[in-house]
Amino acid sequence: MNDQQMKSLLKEIKSIAIVGLSPKENRPSNEVARYLMAAGYHVIPVNPGQSEILGLPCFPDLTSIGELVDLVDIFRRSGDTPPIVAEALKLSPKPKAVWLQLGIENSEAASMAEKAGVPMVMNLCTKIEHRRLLGKIFGGIIPAKL
Repeated sequence: MNDQQMKSLLKEIKSIAIVGLSPKENRPSNEVARYLMAAGYHVIPVNPGQSEILGLPCFPDLTSIGELVDLVDIFRRSGDTPPIVAEALKLSPKPKAVWLQLGIENSEAASMAEKAGVPMVMNLCTKIEHRRLLGKIFGGIIPAKL
């Protein structure tokens, strides 16, 4: 996905399911979630070990969410991503994209998403890309660190 496609995606989406969201404030997933919430997105925590994160109800898996998910943002090890992507592709409607965070790549997961017609971003951070591509749109009001 090129910069223009990512920019369009980030402008279009409203809800983001974050798989592997940690309740610990010092974890990258938690920092990214707080940033995305400050940017106006509806964040949906997905972590089977938690009932609530950031004051939001937390779901054990994607299929338990029961509401529209525009983007599935994954904070899990690369090897763990194929079953998560397979689950994301079962959502109805399908998400507009699946995003594997910085340091996470998996060709099997990418192939599954491609075959299903769902764009995938790999090895990039939603927070970093949002700030880079859309930061000026939000008037620079979102601090780098929340």
